[in-house]
Amino acid sequence: MHNYRYNSNNKWRKPLHMMCLLLGIVLLLSACGQAQKPSSATDSNAGSNSGQSSSSPEQNTAPPQEEVPEEPQEEVDPVQEQLNSLTLEEKIGQMILAGVQGTTLDDQAKQMITNQKVGGIIFYANNVSTLEGTAKFVQSIKEANQSNPVPIFMSVDQEGGKVSRMPETVESIPSSRKVGETKDSALAETMGELLARQVQLAGFNVDFAPVLDVNSNPKNPVIGDRSFGSSAELVSRMGIAEMKGLRSEGIIPVVKHFPGHGDTSVDSHLDLPVVNKTEKQLAELEWIPFQAAVKEQVEAVMVAHILFPKLDPDHPASLSDVIIGEHLRGKFKYDGVVITDDLSMGAIAKNFKLDQAALATVKAGSDILLVAHSYESAKTIFDTLISAVKSGKITESRIDESVYRILALKQQYKLSDDQKASGDLKQLNADIVDWRKEVDAP
Repeated sequence: MHNYRYNSNNKWRKPLHMMCLLLGIVLLLSACGQAQKPSSATDSNAGSNSGQSSSSPEQNTAPPQEEVPEEPQEEVDPVQEQLNSLTLEEKIGQMILAGVQGTTLDDQAKQMITNQKVGGIIFYANNVSTLEGTAKFVQSIKEANQSNPVPIFMSVDQEGGKVSRMPETVESIPSSRKVGETKDSALAETMGELLARQVQLAGFNVDFAPVLDVNSNPKNPVIGDRSFGSSAELVSRMGIAEMKGLRSEGIIPVVKHFPGHGDTSVDSHLDLPVVNKTEKQLAELEWIPFQAAVKEQVEAVMVAHILFPKLDPDHPASLSDVIIGEHLRGKFKYDGVVITDDLSMGAIAKNFKLDQAALATVKAGSDILLVAHSYESAKTIFDTLISAVKSGKITESRIDESVYRILALKQQYKLSDDQKASGDLKQLNADIVDWRKEVDAP
């Protein structure tokens, strides 16, 4: 018999112990949960990037990250970036388009490319040999320029007719007048395409064409059959078509000779022509084709060495702020590249010193100064403009305006010094012959 005394309260002790034990566990768990809340908030904070939220008061005092607006990213302007990377000397060089001597790259030309870092070269008839030889000459200039930060314009006057720079192995293209007589703008557009393919055979990337002068003076010694005709409407329609043809083949067209060379009786290569027309008279004839070109966003405009005393009695168009600044830039709203005609021509050389002309044309709004036939002339312009900026005669921001336009055009056409001469001479010649038959058709 067990020595165990039964108490009627014993039957409640076991359940009571169990209840106390359970209550203790619940209280303990509750306390643990309260203790863990701060660390839970910390965890939530650490993971806020994954979208978790916390109910802790400290967390709620700061705005959620997703509500902070992101700053809009500025679009990168590749032209401005390139401009910002250039030295003053490199920028001034871009504004010079120079001639070279002979049919191969000589030491003076190499020095001009290396020292003045000229932005472009123009070839004349005396620079052209065989097609293969001319292409090698062009390529040697591009290779010499590869140490410079900007690809080089390789330009030529290839209009057709009497102004042709292609070797005899390339079939000829008739004058603009001959094409103008057809009054067929489709033939003019094909003319532009064929001219582009011709210059590509030698590796050029710029053609100083089409001529937009209205040949209103039969005694004109310099334009004549280089113009599509004596009607502003015809010149506009055919000239714009030719421009589009050049453009479609990847060649940069340069329309010329603003404000209009069609009513001159003096050759500006020899002396300064004078045209006594009012603004109203020019607007009714000479300016019509150029306004049409501006409307079609022409890449570049060449300005002539002609004095229009009723607009500007002191400066020929190429040096005139009235004609370039007020009219072409202002009233026409043209913001493309403005190129002077050759500053070594008699019209300028007989009346202005080269350094004076260079300063005047830049102040007037020109972007590219064309100077042919003399390495010394290119150096004079380079030195003059560098000195003008450093002395404050011209601001560097004015230089930047021009260089921005030049770089924008080079980027637009994706110019590269690696681009080589291209095309099929045999096929091109066959296409020219077929096109000429259409032009000659009654």
